[in-house]
Amino acid sequence: MLSDQATTRSPARIELAELINLKPAGESINLAAFRAHATSAGGHLSPFKGRGVEFDESRPYEEGDDLRMIDWRVTARTGKPYTKVFREERDRPVIVWIDMRRPMLFATRGAFKAVRACQAAALIAWSTIGNGDRLGGLVFNESGHVEFRPRLGRAAALRLLQSLAVPERWEREAARNGNDAETALLRLSRVVRPGSLVFMLSDFRDLGTNAERHMRHCARHSDLFMLNFYDPIERELPPPGRYRVTSGRRTFAIETDSARAREQYRAHFVERHKRLTELARAPSIHYLECATTDNPRTVLAQRFKSR
Repeated sequence: MLSDQATTRSPARIELAELINLKPAGESINLAAFRAHATSAGGHLSPFKGRGVEFDESRPYEEGDDLRMIDWRVTARTGKPYTKVFREERDRPVIVWIDMRRPMLFATRGAFKAVRACQAAALIAWSTIGNGDRLGGLVFNESGHVEFRPRLGRAAALRLLQSLAVPERWEREAARNGNDAETALLRLSRVVRPGSLVFMLSDFRDLGTNAERHMRHCARHSDLFMLNFYDPIERELPPPGRYRVTSGRRTFAIETDSARAREQYRAHFVERHKRLTELARAPSIHYLECATTDNPRTVLAQRFKSR
């Protein structure tokens, strides 16, 4: 289980063994039991949407059947009217959308935003499997994205976590100049099925002009949680002075003496936070924050009940 400081072997990357070791901590969180009374900005008192329904079979039409459910393909093929039969899904799809772009490979304290996001993804994955639900995911960076269809069982968690731990995801130079966020959002809006539980793990920077539209579409028949990761220095610059910053291979200095620049910097963060919290006022959209110094398990436990 993660300690209060959310320790990790390396603050700059994650190992598969670390994500597997989060299994007990993840299983202690019950994603099916939302704390509706939690009151962070934009929170809702409404319960989760119900589980979806999925196609079961087609059978000959009987008097009284809903005409809207006629299976026209089978009817045309057989020459006799057939109707579609649906059944309630026995398990709920949980989809984890994980941003691994270069801005997520950053922190001044704690661990990289991407490390915290991967820890949160592992907790969600193990909670999902422990609840007997299907786990799916979408992982992306500047080089592209990879999708995992919702599946049951431990193997579903492992394939997602293995994708997060591959060394290439943690190399800034390995990603080409580009932005696959909008494509990943479009794919998310197309693969989410009614009744799903969707977690978006990102710093929500530069998601594209249609980001809010895609997110609202996902939340139309599902529940969507935005988990925003940030470093404390992104909220407010350090005290006035000259600071040396390294980004791996490059080192440069920043000066924070200008009061005007400091205020503009803070206002930029406040504005992005305001947009996200206003979006979370929409039905079935919820907002959480996790700093690079936070324990993701604590953040999730504040919104979900323990088993």
